[in-house]
Amino acid sequence: MLAAYRYQPNLERRHHLLKSVQDAAPVLLKNPVRIEALFCCQFLALLINALLEREIRTGMHAATLNSIPLYPELRGCPAPSAERVLAIFAGVSRHELHQHGQHVQTFEPELTDQQAQVLELLAIPSTGYTKSRPR
Repeated sequence: MLAAYRYQPNLERRHHLLKSVQDAAPVLLKNPVRIEALFCCQFLALLINALLEREIRTGMHAATLNSIPLYPELRGCPAPSAERVLAIFAGVSRHELHQHGQHVQTFEPELTDQQAQVLELLAIPSTGYTKSRPR
């Protein structure tokens, strides 16, 4: 029982993510297959959140960083959450200019130093993140 009790904060954290970040709410689904599918999607989203947090914290440990500037005013964050990591990429987008159905130009996103650091900690090359996809 003690082992289960010590594991409780981790369960409550994931429950918090499910209810607040993912906005899980009661839904009327008449088909059991749809209920299972929705539950599977919610589970996969929680799993991706956990893996993202683990990967960035492992990257911080390997780079011997105690914190990275993810909080407002670029304050240090010693244990980044997936929500904080994804929030800094919310405004990043690629735009394509088309004229008469023809592709004219692609406007690549310009990553900030903070975004580049997070991509490096996640072992995602920034060149692959900003490079245009082949046509």
